[in-house]
Amino acid sequence: MYYCCAITSQGIREHNEDALLLHKLVLTEGMTEAKLTAPFLVAVADGVSGENGGEVASETCLQLLKGINFTSRTDLDEELNAIHVTLAQLGAESEETENMQTTLCAVGIDENEELHTVNVGDSRLYRYRNGSLSQLSRDQSLVQMLYEEGSIHHWEMGTHKQKHVIFPVLGNMTSTPIFDIQMHHETVEYGDILLLCSDGLSDVVSSLEIEEILAKPKPLVRRLQILREVAQENGSRDNISVLALTKIAAEKKK
Repeated sequence: MYYCCAITSQGIREHNEDALLLHKLVLTEGMTEAKLTAPFLVAVADGVSGENGGEVASETCLQLLKGINFTSRTDLDEELNAIHVTLAQLGAESEETENMQTTLCAVGIDENEELHTVNVGDSRLYRYRNGSLSQLSRDQSLVQMLYEEGSIHHWEMGTHKQKHVIFPVLGNMTSTPIFDIQMHHETVEYGDILLLCSDGLSDVVSSLEIEEILAKPKPLVRRLQILREVAQENGSRDNISVLALTKIAAEKKK
């Protein structure tokens, strides 16, 4: 069994273009908690700023993802391509949603309790294990490419003038995104925390800060609240969304 908690907030923005998925629940504002039994999917989607209908794209993406009966046999590449095509078609139907797009970062736990991950864009997945934080997702962004080819240093990534330029994401009407889908052939260990977040948090809260906050002896949902508060204190100018997943002992049947 797994415990999941999540927070999504508009921050200083006028509206929230982020959305979160906890199995069959799509959250577009506020906080929630749930106990989940495998198989299931959890995810964060961030509507692309500057494009029409970002909040429609993120929520619609997760509503479609919610409808997938996920198992180890699910063809996630096929399912994601279908979601992408649907978003692109919807985006072409109205000026209000023209070219609407969204990132997607997701975790799947199959019926064998093995870990699957999905990433499209620059929302992030971290794993906190034994006091150490590691990033499991890879940003699909221009600055990540520049860093990997050696054109910029790591410390330049956070302040680079093109740091918000990302590669094609779900709903892009001119280019098909690259779905980074990984089957990890491992299970979540007791004590692990899988953390998914939008860039409204990861852009302004460092890995070290996240690590220190997750190490606090507080309820997990309170640690997420602290992460949101630190993002706001650090000057986040975006929506802030964060979801945490951890393994817990199965409840005894009465």
